[in-house]
Amino acid sequence: MTAPAELRRKRTATAAENQRRAADPAASAWVAASAGSGKTRVLTDRVLRLMLEGADPARLLCLTFTKAAAAEMATRLSTELADWATADESALDGKLHDLLGGAPDGELKRRARRLFAQVIDLPGGMKIQTIHAFCQSLLGRFPLEAGVAPHFTLIEDRSAAELLQSAREEVFNRLQGDEGGGALAKAMEVLATQVADQDFPKLLDALLRERGRVQAILDRHAGHAGLSGALEEALGIARGETSAAVLAAACDEAAFDGAGLRRLAGAMLESSKKSDLERGRILARWLEDPDSRAQRLPDYLAAFFTKGGKGDRVARFATKAVLDRVPETEDIFAAEAARLEALRDKLNAIEIAEATKALFALAQEVFQVYERRKAALGQLDYDDLILKARTLLERSGQAAWVLYKLDGGLDHLLIDEAQDTNPDQWAVVQALSEEFFAGEGAQEARDRPGTRTVFAVGDAKQSIFSFQRADPGAFMAMQSYFAARVQAAGRDWRPVELTVSFRSTETVLEAVDRVFALEAHQPGVIFGARWEEHLPVRAGQAGLVELWPEVGPLELEDMEPWAPPIEVQESASGEQRLAQGIAARIAAWLSAERESAEPEAWLASKQRPIAPGDVMILVRRRNVFVAEMVRALKDRNIPVAGIDRMVLTEQLAVMDLLALGQTVLLPEDDLTLATLLRSPLIGLDEEELFTLAYGRDKGVSLWSALRARAGEEAAFGAALERLRAWRELADFTPPYEFFAGVLNRGGRRRLLARLGPDADDPIEEFLNQALAYEAEHPPSLQGFLHWVTASAQEIKRDLEQAGGAVRVMTVHGAKGLQAPVVFLPDTTAPPKPQDRIFWLERGEDGPPLPLWLPRVELAEATARRAREEAAAAQEREYRRLLYVAMTRAEDRLYICGSGEAKEGSWYAMARAALTGQAEIFAFESGTPQGWNGEGLRLAGSQDAEPEAEDARRAAPAPPANPPDWIQSPPPPEPAPPRPLAPSRP
Repeated sequence: MTAPAELRRKRTATAAENQRRAADPAASAWVAASAGSGKTRVLTDRVLRLMLEGADPARLLCLTFTKAAAAEMATRLSTELADWATADESALDGKLHDLLGGAPDGELKRRARRLFAQVIDLPGGMKIQTIHAFCQSLLGRFPLEAGVAPHFTLIEDRSAAELLQSAREEVFNRLQGDEGGGALAKAMEVLATQVADQDFPKLLDALLRERGRVQAILDRHAGHAGLSGALEEALGIARGETSAAVLAAACDEAAFDGAGLRRLAGAMLESSKKSDLERGRILARWLEDPDSRAQRLPDYLAAFFTKGGKGDRVARFATKAVLDRVPETEDIFAAEAARLEALRDKLNAIEIAEATKALFALAQEVFQVYERRKAALGQLDYDDLILKARTLLERSGQAAWVLYKLDGGLDHLLIDEAQDTNPDQWAVVQALSEEFFAGEGAQEARDRPGTRTVFAVGDAKQSIFSFQRADPGAFMAMQSYFAARVQAAGRDWRPVELTVSFRSTETVLEAVDRVFALEAHQPGVIFGARWEEHLPVRAGQAGLVELWPEVGPLELEDMEPWAPPIEVQESASGEQRLAQGIAARIAAWLSAERESAEPEAWLASKQRPIAPGDVMILVRRRNVFVAEMVRALKDRNIPVAGIDRMVLTEQLAVMDLLALGQTVLLPEDDLTLATLLRSPLIGLDEEELFTLAYGRDKGVSLWSALRARAGEEAAFGAALERLRAWRELADFTPPYEFFAGVLNRGGRRRLLARLGPDADDPIEEFLNQALAYEAEHPPSLQGFLHWVTASAQEIKRDLEQAGGAVRVMTVHGAKGLQAPVVFLPDTTAPPKPQDRIFWLERGEDGPPLPLWLPRVELAEATARRAREEAAAAQEREYRRLLYVAMTRAEDRLYICGSGEAKEGSWYAMARAALTGQAEIFAFESGTPQGWNGEGLRLAGSQDAEPEAEDARRAAPAPPANPPDWIQSPPPPEPAPPRPLAPSRP
């Protein structure tokens, strides 16, 4: 047996033992599972062993993070149980031995064979759900207790945004008629000076995501007034203190060293230096007229601080001549600057407090209207599901009854991807398990081991969903909470770490470990005493990690002034050049012959060439690079699944359909009609459109010209005939029927012929939006077009089933996925602070307080601290995002980027870790506008037996000689038979 095979056997045995310890139904377990360590396998094994030990499947609840994860786990369970039911004795013995770590007895095998039928007969199936789906079913069973409408419906994100917008408009319209200067009108006046119109919806959305936290704060402080007092206290503002009062006190003669400043001003005015004279005049004007000091304060501050009085202290306040005349200049300057800094911070704190109070007053009013409208429609949004379920389960005297009625209660609670669970969701989990280890529940658990258990699996290193309020700190806190509860009840508590990776090769994991072994890269990623290195099962399998040199833009060369402009010069951005380089590398792999494939085009671990479906390109943000990357792949005819999210109205096929709808409503709009005529739906070329449009008499529309010249050319006549048919169709059909009719009568075929098969997804989603509109609105074509264009709807696409195509995704979208080859091209820029609403943590004093910072220059001590903490948290998550991105790679990882790598960026982190450890190689992009340079490479050779291909992911090979009919369209359907004429009597 070779050394890699022996190492693989040992690590597989270690992993199996740790997985069995985690799956042991006799103990509650908290599993920290590193990337690729078999998390889903452990979760499935835990459920199987619970049922083998006699647990009622109806009393098991497994909460997953996504619907895909729930579906995968349900599929795995049903497949395994079906295999148990049909396997022969020896095969069943082997399966159960692997699961249990020992030989099963006859009774256990009989129970295993019965489980499939038991689960199939379970009403509603096993409870393997996302937490939102579970809360929805819970509220559906107890609507009156939860205070929701029976038979409520779940509102989609698009409709929720529309409802919130209408609520905002209602409040604004009400404010326009508020001539009495009410509290809301005053709040609106404050906000109008602090935020632009287009930014206010973003602020409301940010607060809407924090409704649970906001409501907890309002409840704690008995409403908005109490919140205002707590906020002022946190900012160091005395009750009733105003900007005018603070400013008046600061301008009083007793507040500063007037004599010293006057001596200083006099010395400056006698100086011959321009800077001294300017500052001297400012000081003299401010000192000589006490009544105008408040108005002159901005100029006065500018004399002491940079950036017009908003920055740091000036480096040199006065020249040597002034210092010689007034030796105490530095002391006078320091004292006055310190006083002004305190004054500036106080004024900023008051302005921040007023802005925050105004924002919350108006937001609270908008949310109340939003809630009333949802209640009138009998609708709940996704956050409502969690918040109302939490309230239901935490209500005194009611939770126990609800849990008892919930299929007789719950015995076992399992949480998947626990690191992505937010505080409100953790509160639901706590409420569900409240009786597990208290009172009679604890006594029952002691008397019958394994009766009540809690199981969670996750990885704090992979907590990347802070925008959904996930927090690795909450993950660690809940581990401590459940450990204390379980141990206090005298039960077995078992923390388990899974560090053996089945996914990535040694080389890839070596790069990961080297990056995060550096102390500077560990904040936010390491939660123990030190970094735990991964143990790869794929020992001896070929792997590769490359760090390509950065690529910058290709600038135009300066031409001699007298040179004739006969040479064509091309410029290209760094993003374009990088996308072209990646596409060229993939194209080279795919074009290699199977028999003579170069090593780089060959997946040695699987003994086959690289296929398009093996490649995943991960970005941190959906920016301009994504469009360039997809375009570069399509230019080389490389199958690409597109991107994981798209804005519907930015898709060419949808833009053509929108132009069609606008034209049939208003054909006199020349620009829209010209767009439609050039689109695949009509198909005029540039020359035909020019012929039609050019030379028209003044005032003659393009529509009139088309009607007048329809007989001159066949293309014009066909276009007019088609447009007239569509206009007649639009007059009598709702939006869905209209667009579906156009598409079914050749429109879809024409769009796909020009735009390619990728256009089919946006077309289908456009039709889905038409159906969604008709379900909630009168079926008006004009209304639908406005509804779609005003929303800029973002569509999520599932690329996991992309098949044999390159996937371009965000790292967030790739969570839970993997690929043999991964590119990381968005690596050179660290994250930029985006938040303007911060949360002041107060420890034992209660929930955190909100703080809105309208402008960065307003930040005083408290706001600066909150901003710095938020930036640090963002940087910690940025490093966790890198861990997730790197561990998606199975065999190869390519790290590259455009522009100069900034300090703290992914590229800089990888370069620091690999320099001196990796081989330097000469990199060539292989493209006309490419770049060359030195890169870093870690490479591992193929020393073990090749791996078997994953049957679930391997795409079937096309037939060698496909039949002729596969390339030709199907024949037209026969016309329906004519009805027989009624016979005459």
